[in-house]
Order: sequence, then structure tokens, then C-alpha cells
Amino acid sequence: MSDLQSKFETAVADSKKLSERPDPATLLKLYALYKQSTTGDAEGKRPGITDMVGRAKWDAWHALKGTSHDDAMNQYIDLVESLKD
Repeated sequence: MSDLQSKFETAVADSKKLSERPDPATLLKLYALYKQSTTGDAEGKRPGITDMVGRAKWDAWHALKGTSHDDAMNQYIDLVESLKD
């Protein structure tokens, strides 16, 4: 396992132990960076207008299209670090 992958997995675990729940925009950013890191670019159809949460998640993820796995992991790690006390 690479050093980056190890740091990413630690950041994922740390994100679940934050003392305060992040605001909705930050949660979307965390979600999008996680998906881009683990899955790559968003594919498939955008969720319909009646699925507002799914649509917001997909839009946030889709906005990262073209971001490499490594860049997304580094951004995720940095964001989680900035949210720690």
C-alpha cells in the first residue's frame, strides 16, 4: 500500500470522528472527493429533480471530472486535516 493510500485511509477514518459535523457544503465536498478518489469520474445519468440529495451529490462529484485519483486523495486529506480541532 502506498503512503498516499495509507494517509487517505487514515483521513477517511478521521472524518468519521470529527468533533463537529461539517456544514452541508463541506460534506458534499468530502463526498465528491471520496468518490473521485475511489471511483473516478462520475458516470451515468444525473438523478432526477425529485432526488434533491442524490442530485446535489452527483453534481458535486461531477464537478471534479478529470481530477486524478492522487489529486483527489490529497485534497481529501487536506480538507479533513483542516476540519480537525
